[in-house]
Amino acid sequence: MVDRGRVVAGDSTDQDWERLGPLLPSMAPQRGGRWRDHRQVINGILWHIDNGAKWDQIPERYGPAKTCHDRFAR
Repeated sequence: MVDRGRVVAGDSTDQDWERLGPLLPSMAPQRGGRWRDHRQVINGILWHIDNGAKWDQIPERYGPAKTCHDRFAR
């Protein structure tokens, strides 16, 4: 879950999320596990693209770098 008190410049806004959220898979648990918070991972992907950093340099607030990379690759 994303801590709204720690939203930083470049993170998706609530208005952005109202448009994007419905386009993503359900967060309901399913066979094979469940998704990490979509907003957290997408903000991590956007941070990576915006900063041009390596995947392993993504700040911890965006979750595991491997998760962000794997979701980006999908």
